[in-house]
Amino acid sequence: MQNGTGLRRLPPRRGNMSSPEIERLIQLLAKLPGLGPRSARRAALHLIKRREGLLEPLANAMAQAAQSVRTCGRCGNLDATDPCGVCADDRRDRGMVCVIEDVADLWALERTGSHKGVYHVIGGTLSALDGRGPEDLNIGALLSRVADGGVTEIILATSATVEGQTTAHYISDRLEDIGAERGAGPNITRLAHGVPVGGELDYLDDGTLSAALKARRPV
Repeated sequence: MQNGTGLRRLPPRRGNMSSPEIERLIQLLAKLPGLGPRSARRAALHLIKRREGLLEPLANAMAQAAQSVRTCGRCGNLDATDPCGVCADDRRDRGMVCVIEDVADLWALERTGSHKGVYHVIGGTLSALDGRGPEDLNIGALLSRVADGGVTEIILATSATVEGQTTAHYISDRLEDIGAERGAGPNITRLAHGVPVGGELDYLDDGTLSAALKARRPV
């Protein structure tokens, strides 16, 4: 296409329409769970448009978290103090330890307010496919914690997946070995699996229904 001067009009240049700083922000946001490139661009634009009310406070909060948040040396929780707030709470039953895969599981259980004991984050599950063995998880610290005494119950709260079940069985076997060596060990329990509150049987999968039947209890 030619313009009035007879010169050929060049098409608009394709490429990044924003500065390197904005592109860097978008790239980092895209690494967050649930955010793809398009969602990251929308989020970045939303933050930039609300610089004083959202972007700057968020940046300050992230900087403070990066500087102060650490891993609890006792249970593996994330907090600004070590030991964390849960472990330091004298109202907690330190003899009741709930074993979970990730800090997100700890936060989920804490939202319910049902667990009055403490936690132990193992950091994942055993997986032969991913090459993740017991030495790659925080299981050794759990066993040492039990061997030191004072633990009366271990609640295995791993996920209801093949890897979660395998991990729970491994931990249970190791805890039974400690109990056999000491002559007594903690009581080992598992979270119940089955029909969720408000769930209708017709909409549940076969595995959930089977677990519910096996976990039935008297009324």
